[in-house]
Amino acid sequence: MDTGGERGFVLHHYPYGETSLLLEAFTYAFGRVGIVARGVRRAGKAFAGAQLRPFQPLLLTWAGRGDLGTLVRAEAPEAAIELKGNAMWCAFYVNELVLRLLHRHEAHADLYVAYDDVLRALADTDCQECALRIFEKRLLAALGYGLALLRDARSGEPVRAPATYRYMVDEGPVAADARSEGLMVRGSTLIALARETSMDPDQLREAKMLLRAALAPLLGGKPLYTRSLFRSMQKPT
Repeated sequence: MDTGGERGFVLHHYPYGETSLLLEAFTYAFGRVGIVARGVRRAGKAFAGAQLRPFQPLLLTWAGRGDLGTLVRAEAPEAAIELKGNAMWCAFYVNELVLRLLHRHEAHADLYVAYDDVLRALADTDCQECALRIFEKRLLAALGYGLALLRDARSGEPVRAPATYRYMVDEGPVAADARSEGLMVRGSTLIALARETSMDPDQLREAKMLLRAALAPLLGGKPLYTRSLFRSMQKPT
């Protein structure tokens, strides 16, 4: 495979041999790919001026067959997306989701756009939770597990904002009654998530519980490192 100037981001990188890096990148046309950047760890070595690190928009050119390509050129068409504090930790969480849930060489152009959107939203908005929930919803849809949000899964009636529902991840929202199972969530939360509009703190809490439950089967029993690390940082010392 030979590519030229493919839009992408580095999700993570690892030492590879004595002088190289193994890049896990997310690209527009090829999805998640593994690329070896040879010799970039030599003292004083700069690879075409590009910073091969997360959150830096890149134009990547690589060559080779098999699971790993070899980096030919990397250009930075714009400055890195500036993320600080909680925004940076949220962005690393997004990277971990992409690494964990996407297979290599499966194109997800729409999800790439959503990824670019969430990084810029995290940098520019005070509502980082809202940006994360929208990305998680789009990620599930890209993987074929999109959430039913606007109609009662059993009656077929439109979800009503004032109503309360029980959400079954494998079915959808059902009008709540004493015998219902699933997560309790208000219709206003489901509508806001579907329309990707702003949410109040209670809606964000419900959306977070819903999306966490939807992602859990895909993640398996292995916890997310970024979630555990962030939780440990919040504990008083």
